Amino acid sequence: MATSRWIIGRKPHICIIGAGITGLRCAEVLIEKDVDVTILEGRDRIGGRVHQVTGRNDTLLDMGANWIHGTEHNPILDLAKSTNTVTASIDDESTGMAIDEKGKRLTGSKTKEISEHVWGIITDAFQYSNESKSIPFEKTLKDFFNEEVARKDVPAEDKKLILQLAEQWGAFIGSPLERQSLRYFWLEECIDGENLFVAGTYQAILKRIAKTAVDRANLQLLTTVRSINVDPDRENSIRVLTASSSDPSTFDAVVLTASLGCLKAHIPSISPPLPLRLETAIQDISYGNLEKIYLTFPAAYWDGSSSDKESPSFVHFMHPTYATSQNPELWNIECMPLSGLPEGKAHPTLLFYIHGPFARMVVKSICNLDPDSEAYLASLTERLEPYFSKLPNYSPKKVDCKPVAVRATTWSADELAGHGSYSNFQAPQKFGKSKNEHDPELDRDIEALRQGCPERGLWIAGEHTAPFVALGTVTGAYWSGEAVAERIVSWFEGKQEESKANLIEDKVQCPETVQTGKGLQTGVTGLEV
Repeated sequence: MATSRWIIGRKPHICIIGAGITGLRCAEVLIEKDVDVTILEGRDRIGGRVHQVTGRNDTLLDMGANWIHGTEHNPILDLAKSTNTVTASIDDESTGMAIDEKGKRLTGSKTKEISEHVWGIITDAFQYSNESKSIPFEKTLKDFFNEEVARKDVPAEDKKLILQLAEQWGAFIGSPLERQSLRYFWLEECIDGENLFVAGTYQAILKRIAKTAVDRANLQLLTTVRSINVDPDRENSIRVLTASSSDPSTFDAVVLTASLGCLKAHIPSISPPLPLRLETAIQDISYGNLEKIYLTFPAAYWDGSSSDKESPSFVHFMHPTYATSQNPELWNIECMPLSGLPEGKAHPTLLFYIHGPFARMVVKSICNLDPDSEAYLASLTERLEPYFSKLPNYSPKKVDCKPVAVRATTWSADELAGHGSYSNFQAPQKFGKSKNEHDPELDRDIEALRQGCPERGLWIAGEHTAPFVALGTVTGAYWSGEAVAERIVSWFEGKQEESKANLIEDKVQCPETVQTGKGLQTGVTGLEV
């Protein structure tokens, strides 16, 4: 193919830092446009925060993302279908279970009643956030809940239950409810359609996304980038220094797909520093912390009695006063029994979602233990026993009620993940602003990051730069990689083209195709790890 279309007179050589979903999709598009691509990845694998491990009986477990959020115009769902990846629709509204603060299971009708109140308030909060331009920056979703619940004509005990169940929102964003910004709550909306659990794991989807990059890019694993240096005197000359080399490599442009957590910590270092507008955006947008624990049993004891014929789709443990030694701050915990997955994918495992300070505490307690050791299993069993012991049919004397295997994520201890999971949108702390602080404009921050620094040959991409309807999700990461690749090609062809991310938003972010909440009652946000 002739290279005359390139304004530099030859094929550009682009460096992509990170082989996650964003980097792999970016590489695919660039290679299809006849661009030379080198991918530098610090891990010994591709996928980033999309990752599987093998559990008991060779069962694959997604340690990163395990949901597809929204089914309208969603390329990840298309990939799931084309790879025959099994997905499952989870009906939490009709088959969810709630455990109160004393460890007692609420009736199904009471759980549904309280859940309807919670999601009704969340729907109202989305509408209010979308329509009002005068919400104080420091006002949180919890403030909104307190106000709305106070107005409800329901018994005091129900008001308490509503507020306690509302804490489940922390597992959606990876941060406590009281940190969720109300002003920018609308940024948590996602595209319409069901939220599907990826019962077959993301393995085949990841392999399909990665195929072009693995086959045709210069993919270098175990290659951690330490610094990026833009030469102000030479156009299209960016030097990238890795930890394994003393000599930098030179590229025409760099796509930085490092996590938002890494950008906040200035990993890798960038010289000269990013413009103040971009640095401000990076610090304004928050970074959540969600962890998962897969606890496997000999059999799904919570199923299989005449009184409990159907596996609960989700179990909400609210303000657990019965677990003060394991959970001193009484954080809510969410649990999804995987015994209810489709035939061939179901297994006797409880998937626990934990977030925020509690998640960091749990990770700290296990990060130095061998995941295959008895000490590891014992530590997490003791931590979770107050919860799984509240499920139907539990007896400490039954063999089926004793865990036999466990796997937990440790993203908050992972430097390459930026010590967290995915972006979210927190309110400023309510301590008053210093003279150097400002009121954040999070939507404008995201738009600024999307544009990057093309004049320097430096581009930024990732779930934190996705279209507003897909932030924090695998779909968002995929779209971000695609959009930045299109912009790079246009730049090197000397063309001016509207951001593809904005075009995507024009297509899918309209009233009839926006859903109130990335996971609603069916799960946790996309790149949650």
